[in-house]
Amino acid sequence: MLTKKQIQLLDFIQKRMARDGVPPSFDEMKDALDLRSKSGIHRLVTALEERGFIRRLPHRARALEILRLPDALNANTQANDAADPPSGGFSPRVISNNRPARPRGAIAIVDSPAVELPVMGRIAAGVPIEAISEVSHHIAVPGTMLNGREHHYALEVTGDSMIDVGINDGDIVVIREQDTADNGDIIVALVEGHEATLKRYRRKGRMIALEAANPAYETRVLPEDSVKVQGRLVGLIRSY
Repeated sequence: MLTKKQIQLLDFIQKRMARDGVPPSFDEMKDALDLRSKSGIHRLVTALEERGFIRRLPHRARALEILRLPDALNANTQANDAADPPSGGFSPRVISNNRPARPRGAIAIVDSPAVELPVMGRIAAGVPIEAISEVSHHIAVPGTMLNGREHHYALEVTGDSMIDVGINDGDIVVIREQDTADNGDIIVALVEGHEATLKRYRRKGRMIALEAANPAYETRVLPEDSVKVQGRLVGLIRSY
């Protein structure tokens, strides 16, 4: 039997993972449940783990997976899925080598016909590095990760500024090529014509904020003409 707060937290985690492909941070959980401190979230997460609804994965930032949902949430999820088909928003899928399939609500491991994508060098999830536009090699990704009507490419991540959204140094990110973004999108940004970085995008009037997902890095706020959107994150490939 779960308490109301435990159900609310589990529902929030499940919806956020379905939307973003990664669990919310403890700060986001705290704000969503209107709690005063993260200690309350720690207690709720521990209770859900003890009751077998979630599992914390060791040695990984923000690593949670949902093992099962209570009947009430399962019914709501099925009803929402029927009423609201996928909108094409950011829903990255992670492919992990030699890993078993995860339960519903966890980061998805996809098994589908592969498509070869060019890996266009390395992208900084940290301090921006010089942009690389030459193909270094190709990598196979599941076709279901891609929108067949759009052009996609891949980049190798270097740095840890996006670790709190589950993007680690050495990961391969799959990018849908586009030159616009919505607030909250994780994008490839070309800064001042020669530096490429992977950050969360926020527009503030005529300024663009490039937000890290690691408190060790400051948000960069730049004039809009200094930032060019080169694509939006749609997938993640990780080898263990």
